[in-house]
Amino acid sequence: MIRKADIILAVCLIAAGLAVSYAFSAGQETGQMAVISVGGREYASYSLLEDQVSTIDQNGHINKITIKGGHISMTFSDCANQNCVRQGEISDPSQSIVCLPNKVVVEIQGGSEEFDAITK
Repeated sequence: MIRKADIILAVCLIAAGLAVSYAFSAGQETGQMAVISVGGREYASYSLLEDQVSTIDQNGHINKITIKGGHISMTFSDCANQNCVRQGEISDPSQSIVCLPNKVVVEIQGGSEEFDAITK
């Protein structure tokens, strides 16, 4: 049998969960710059505030990145597996896109970075 107190407790727990979820999501900032590395060396950096399309043509391989609305994605790659293209858009400093066959890495910098753990 469900009592009035059980319903009030359930509503309070749901409200508290939603409040905590909102507090964590509201504090996240998106990054400001996208840094592209090829073979471990910095190739270029682009502002995420300006929409643009750029082609990376290195070592006989082609990758195309698209920046739109503060997000960056790899929209074309001549690699075989296409994992980098299927990854979609990123915008947070904790995210990256990696094309292993072509040795291209897209990283977001700026904003506040999230840490998984801190050790001494």
